[in-house]
Amino acid sequence: MSLKFFDKLSQNFIELLNDKDDYNVIIEIENKEKSFTAHSNILKYRSPYFRKELENIQTNENNVKTIFIKSSASIFDVILKYIYGGIVNLENIETRFIFDLMLATNKFELDELTNKLETYLIDTKASWLKIYFSLIYRTIFNENNFKNLENYCNDIIAKHPSLIFDNSDFYSLPESALVSLLKRDDLQMEEIKIWDYVIKWGISQNPTLPTNLEEWSRENFLLLKTTLLQCLPLIRYFHISNTELFDKIIPYKKILDKQLFKDIIQHLAAPNRPFKSSILPARSTVVTELPPRADEPKEPFSTIISEEHAAEISSWINRKTINYSTTNVPYKFELILSGTRDGFAPQTFWNICHGHAKTVLVIKVKGTDEIFGGYNPLAWDNTYNGLWCKLMETKDSFIFSLKNGNIQNSILSRVKRPEAAICYLSKRYQKFGGPDFGDFCLCSEKSNFTLDNRNYCNNCNRYEKPIRTLSGYFSIVNYEVFKVIKKDT
Repeated sequence: MSLKFFDKLSQNFIELLNDKDDYNVIIEIENKEKSFTAHSNILKYRSPYFRKELENIQTNENNVKTIFIKSSASIFDVILKYIYGGIVNLENIETRFIFDLMLATNKFELDELTNKLETYLIDTKASWLKIYFSLIYRTIFNENNFKNLENYCNDIIAKHPSLIFDNSDFYSLPESALVSLLKRDDLQMEEIKIWDYVIKWGISQNPTLPTNLEEWSRENFLLLKTTLLQCLPLIRYFHISNTELFDKIIPYKKILDKQLFKDIIQHLAAPNRPFKSSILPARSTVVTELPPRADEPKEPFSTIISEEHAAEISSWINRKTINYSTTNVPYKFELILSGTRDGFAPQTFWNICHGHAKTVLVIKVKGTDEIFGGYNPLAWDNTYNGLWCKLMETKDSFIFSLKNGNIQNSILSRVKRPEAAICYLSKRYQKFGGPDFGDFCLCSEKSNFTLDNRNYCNNCNRYEKPIRTLSGYFSIVNYEVFKVIKKDT
């Protein structure tokens, strides 16, 4: 018989973590955001990552080792308490924090916790995974250690491939993710369309390739062949119609294996003869529609704007002189970010909205009925690493104030200086600044849009007219970002 007292053991080790008298390791968070003290024996026996790090670090004159890591202080605080006490409390924790925590535990080789968090997200946060599907999919394949999430996402994509293949982020898809999809026998897409996407993906990885295929050199074809080395064997060539083989495949014969190309030509002329190339089975394609919207639990459209507001904004996007009615709006507004759900840190905006184009930002001002917003037809980009910001050019952006409460009329202000319509902040400033339309911007010195009065509407002459009677700074109670999608797509 074994008597187990894990609760008391966990409590004792947490007390040891909090005891600052006997540590021999200092863990410094990047940018010196915070430092933690710890004990080398516990770290190296709990984490292979720290075992390797500690072996390569010399002690200082006080017999203390210092480790520098890239992580947020809040996430590493949870990790360190898990290392010592074996406890992680997920109650009242934002889902994005849990996802980032999972990525961090994978980095520190805490497999037990990583697997638990992965399972927790799949079992309890399916709706969140759906909302941020593209971000999650690209991230897990870049990390390449989340097989359960990979399978979960691939099961969805196999049924609804447009979620990835028709997404603006498709061309930045990691090769490992694309290969994993091509291996699926149940990928619900015509084979020739799969071929088209694979070719486009390969070309996008090599932007120096000529746009006209007739101008390609032998070296150009070799470059594409090398890029698609893992993908080409997974195409089901012998389940493509003869016309499509002739029109789509043969023009790229120089990237195909010689024996495969011979067999394709034989297939066109004498399909009943045996082939030397391996023949993959046809995909078990079945016409599968996304479940009707009516069958899904209806989520709140917005906590800030109404259906009438959405109709009005849609009419501005399409430059209509008469507003759409709520029954004939050509767009659906898909909520991708909510401050009350995802938090008000500026960096959260850049993390979630990166890569999303045709977005509408709306904000509710604290203490008034005012609702401001802006439309960005371009894709938000969090990768700029310059001195301050990158100005983006578009003729189709606009900012606005909406009729609401005591506000009697909406105000539309279209861009007047297209070359400076939108500002994309440098990485170093994304912790303080959010979406920026020049004359209208969200920013915060406290890294929380609701905690200080640094958001502003000013007349900087980039847009036609002011959207607020009183220029200056204000705080907000909430903000939301919607992706605007045509209803017939």
